[in-house]
Amino acid sequence: MTTAVPNMLSTYPADLGGVDRNKLATCIEECVNCAQAGTACADACLSEEMVARLGKCVRTDAGCADVCATTAAVLSRRTGYDANVTRAILQACATVCRACADEYERHADAHDHCRVCTEACRHCERACADLLASLG
Repeated sequence: MTTAVPNMLSTYPADLGGVDRNKLATCIEECVNCAQAGTACADACLSEEMVARLGKCVRTDAGCADVCATTAAVLSRRTGYDANVTRAILQACATVCRACADEYERHADAHDHCRVCTEACRHCERACADLLASLG
């Protein structure tokens, strides 16, 4: 997948505060990917015949998509960087992604969109954890 994220980070005119550019880029990309997967999965769940059984999954999708999109936006803003805010949002995003993936796994055998969303959440959770660990 080609995104503008690495190029935007490489052209940033100020110091990134010692943040690993590769881990930051990966985390932003995985957050965006997870937000899209959650939005698409919620929509797919709403199109299933047994939609009533997927209510929790739809709500979880929506919440996860919101958290991931917000995390990507916060991580993309480097002016006035605050390591405490970054740590908090990365921890929250990783926690939400873990919980969401656990929910989606319950439906992954019956619904491919839930399987895809599970994978996106697991990737995002790992990327958040990797970036968080690199911050010290």
